[in-house]
Amino acid sequence: MSDLLEFKNVTKTYSHGLLSRVSTTALNNVSLKLETEQPTIMTVAGESGSGKTTLAMLLLGFIEPTSGQILYKGKNIHALRGEERMMFRREVQAVFQDPFAVFNPFYTVDHLLTVPIARFKLAKSKSEARDKMYEALTAVGLRPGDVLGRFPHQLSGGQRQRINVARALVLRPKLLVADEPVSMVDASLRANILETLRGLQKNYGVSIIYITHDLTTAYHIANSIVVLYRGAVMEAGAVDTVIKTPQHPYTRLLIDSIPWPDINRRWGETAIKVRESDLSDHPSVGCRFSSRCPLVMEKCKQSPPLFRLSEHQAASCYLYEQNPAIDPEKLSELLPV
Repeated sequence: MSDLLEFKNVTKTYSHGLLSRVSTTALNNVSLKLETEQPTIMTVAGESGSGKTTLAMLLLGFIEPTSGQILYKGKNIHALRGEERMMFRREVQAVFQDPFAVFNPFYTVDHLLTVPIARFKLAKSKSEARDKMYEALTAVGLRPGDVLGRFPHQLSGGQRQRINVARALVLRPKLLVADEPVSMVDASLRANILETLRGLQKNYGVSIIYITHDLTTAYHIANSIVVLYRGAVMEAGAVDTVIKTPQHPYTRLLIDSIPWPDINRRWGETAIKVRESDLSDHPSVGCRFSSRCPLVMEKCKQSPPLFRLSEHQAASCYLYEQNPAIDPEKLSELLPV
């Protein structure tokens, strides 16, 4: 059976400028796989500008890769037509950062849920459609009577975000792309939404790509993690292994930035060599993190491959050149489900 999703050597480059064309590589030769029979939660992590949202837009088919292929059930998503394209649109859903942006303020919550049901012909009657709405809202921890018939401004941010998840769930997706789904929600509600996403994976067999800059939430929800910097994979593996024992200097800096509940432990104990805002030009060859790395070496002027560190961990860094290098297309073999 073919994989549910495959990123195959995907690169996305943006060009701008009229007289002098300048190119920026937002994603560089990324390969990932999700299996059909084993639903999982994979985190894609990194700071702003790392390529996380570009990856999401590519996966959803909103933009096309400059090179490489994105396959859904073995078929290029940009070659899908007719019924196959409709199936892709139904089975691959998204929850975005802003829980208010997807709502039309002139419509009640009911509209957000009834439109996809009608669009994909998922119910034969109004009563069946309402049953599906009730089931989806209940599954994400909402009481239908509290939200149906209300306008978006009458709901809290947490309620709106869970309604967004319910909108996706009502379509019975195979894959959910969650792009920073809790970053604009109160801290008290984040655990509820994360638990809702985990419930979708366990109870409904939905695979989730969880995109975030927050490694704390990634640790609590995901099975595996891929750390991006400037569009390139820095480190990947089991989320427990990568976050507890980070090996790449960039991952260490990310972990070091997490506020710990220990007043004797200082934040940012690892020095950053150069501030991002001080860089006039980012390296187009070699390790993309070299200009900020406190451990940079002369050989970092050449792009490092991914080195396998253990059964479920790999890092793209010459500190581990004594380890076997792996083909980027084999990266998913290190990611647990």
